[in-house]
Order: sequence, then structure tokens, then C-alpha cells
Amino acid sequence: MRGCNLEGTLIEGRGFGYTMKVLSGKYKLIILYWLEEYKVMRYSEIKRTLGNITHKMLSDTLKELESDDLIIRKEYPQVPPKVEYSLSEQGESLMPILDAMCDWGEQHRI
Repeated sequence: MRGCNLEGTLIEGRGFGYTMKVLSGKYKLIILYWLEEYKVMRYSEIKRTLGNITHKMLSDTLKELESDDLIIRKEYPQVPPKVEYSLSEQGESLMPILDAMCDWGEQHRI
């Protein structure tokens, strides 16, 4: 692969390994997809779009995406609490990759 010479190094120390670490997980790519589609979503909206996901799994996944600077969490100081999620600039930069994955899937699915 261009730019991913893995010879003589652990994959974790390369760009490919970092990308895989950041995007690995059952729901991360789906959450990024929905945030691209809707721009801003509340926690309950994300949970509803994902269907059968536990509160802990969704919470942990959102925290990981936020710590990797792929999404922005905006909390409003009100009762009841209101939290919104959106893509960060870094998350937006992944959208051409997700588009390419969609195109590839459309071309190769049976």
C-alpha cells in the first residue's frame, strides 16, 4: 500500500495501525456515518438509530470517538441535561474514506 511500508516495524507504530485502532469497534463507523448524515444528534437519537445497543456500549464508544478527536460533545447546562454530538474537523476528514467504502461495497456486494 502507498505510504504504509510496514517492513521492520510493528503495525501499531504506523499510520495504518493508528487508523485501525481509531476506527475499530462495532459501532464507530456507523455513528460517524449518522453524524455526517444528520450533522448534530442527541444521545437518544444516536441510540435509536443504532437499535439494540446498551447504554454502556454507546457511552464508551462515544467517549472513545471524542478522545480520538473524531466527534465533538457539547453539553448544555440545563435540567434535564442536554448533550449533542457532531463531527469534528478531524472526523469530517474521514468522510471521503467512508464514501469510498460505500462505493466499494456497492460495486462488490452480491
